Amino acid sequence: MSGAVEVSIDGAAATLDDLAHVALVNYGAYTSFRVEQGGVRGLDLHLARLEAEAVELFGAPVGDSHLRGLIRSAVGGRDACWLRVSLFSHEISPRTPDWQGVPKVMIAVSPPPAPLADAPRLQIQTYAREAANLKHAATFGLIRARRIARLAGFDDALFIDGQGLISEGSLWNVGFVRDDQVIWPRAPMLAGVAQALVQRGLADAGLTGRMEPLRVTDLERFDAAFFCNSATPACAIATIGERMFAMRPGLIERLQGAWASNPVQPI
Repeated sequence: MSGAVEVSIDGAAATLDDLAHVALVNYGAYTSFRVEQGGVRGLDLHLARLEAEAVELFGAPVGDSHLRGLIRSAVGGRDACWLRVSLFSHEISPRTPDWQGVPKVMIAVSPPPAPLADAPRLQIQTYAREAANLKHAATFGLIRARRIARLAGFDDALFIDGQGLISEGSLWNVGFVRDDQVIWPRAPMLAGVAQALVQRGLADAGLTGRMEPLRVTDLERFDAAFFCNSATPACAIATIGERMFAMRPGLIERLQGAWASNPVQPI
């Protein structure tokens, strides 16, 4: 994140003790999203994921209305900004992992970021995130994967699992296009909100979408590839390994339109 960052915890300014715990104990979950026109596309999906992760990781939900109130307070009337909403607990540490209860909510507010990339060249890496269905705080592996890719002359990394299935990228979901059909990989991975919003809007863009297991050998079947996350609704992928893909700017515009067809939801 660039620019000034404001951090609050349960609606109050974060203290040094709060931030020290978050820095030293890598246990929690988060979601990130863009605030635009005072609202959020897919806010219902972000909140539902946070609530599910609160129950799975801490044993109790935060509460939809409470989350919304904290987000409204953090946004503070801004028309546009970027939020990272995180869940953690002072009670949980390597020596005391068994606490259960409602987690604390940390919200970091910063200026909206630029898109993540432009026509990236991807290195294929065998890697699977721990608890891949969760957007958890353990990001060491993702950062290391991007670092390895860049030091090798690529822009980012695309993951395949131990069975050779394509899953996801370091910070994004991947989709493949043949004719007017989007194919999403089926493998252990994070179900991204941006991916869900693109899928929701495909019909409006004259496209269809479905999931199926995909391997690197399947890449030849597709005309184009793209990635999506909350900062980048759709971005064409230039290469995956040695496989080159057509840029097809018209297709990317349709995919971005599919994402944008989802209304901005009030907080």
